Amino acid sequence: MYDPAQLRTFLTVAQTLSFTQAARRLGLRQSTVSQHVRRLEAATGRQLFSRDTHSVELTEDGEAMLGFARTILAANDRAAAFFTGTRLRGRLRFGASEDFVLTRLPEILTAFRHDHPEVDLELTVELSGTLHERLAEGRLDLVLAKRRHPRDERGRLVWRDRMVWIGAPGLRLDPDRPLPLIVFPPPGITRARALDVLERHGRTWRIACTSGSLSGLIAAARAGLGVMAHTRGLIPPGLVRVPDRVGLPELGEVEFVLLHGSRDAAAQGAADALAAAILAGGDRLHRGQGPAVERA
Repeated sequence: MYDPAQLRTFLTVAQTLSFTQAARRLGLRQSTVSQHVRRLEAATGRQLFSRDTHSVELTEDGEAMLGFARTILAANDRAAAFFTGTRLRGRLRFGASEDFVLTRLPEILTAFRHDHPEVDLELTVELSGTLHERLAEGRLDLVLAKRRHPRDERGRLVWRDRMVWIGAPGLRLDPDRPLPLIVFPPPGITRARALDVLERHGRTWRIACTSGSLSGLIAAARAGLGVMAHTRGLIPPGLVRVPDRVGLPELGEVEFVLLHGSRDAAAQGAADALAAAILAGGDRLHRGQGPAVERA
């Protein structure tokens, strides 16, 4: 009933929330992306996206279609792999940003291991900045991390979101005192963004907690030690957005991308397969966060 090409386009738009970015990632014209979405909406008889000249958002029916689209495409891919008789082998060194510790990335990796049991998957969880460095040094084959800066066009866009300030519910911040910050150590990309934004807006700050692990930062934030900059769609349970009335400066957008290493022949096939799985399930990395995304 549903065209796989249209479903892939739908998932890509859902992940990027942009018809332009979806077209770029898929190598299609923007008009083709719009046509795929219109035809899928006609086939379902439902509106899947609410869109205007400034934004694209999933409707309730669009949210429901996410699971169906993933299931259909996964079955299609498994059938194709079975009948082509291709079996991937070798070692794949995959690096994922600390941001994904509390997401459903393990489900994607579990499915990949099930589909490709002869691939030895080595997972490294680190700061995005560290992952970029290790990739450049040839120590990783594939990386899922934040893009270093907006002008860096390397990598395939998985999804984009806004960065926000978060903290414990009911946290009180004194505007006359330096802002207490909870941050990753250098070369954390989120840390650099937060400090740069505060400096540009003339807001004084102090480091209240530094930790190389997301769990450490979350514990400090839940204890009310300060605020941290974080991706809006990945807010951990027990933390909430700092209200706009506090007057903290906007942090801007963040993009998560997939970057390949030196394309070593032994790892290339496995890296391509895992990249395809992450791109197909990218919406699972930042949805379903529940009440934690509500404002304080």
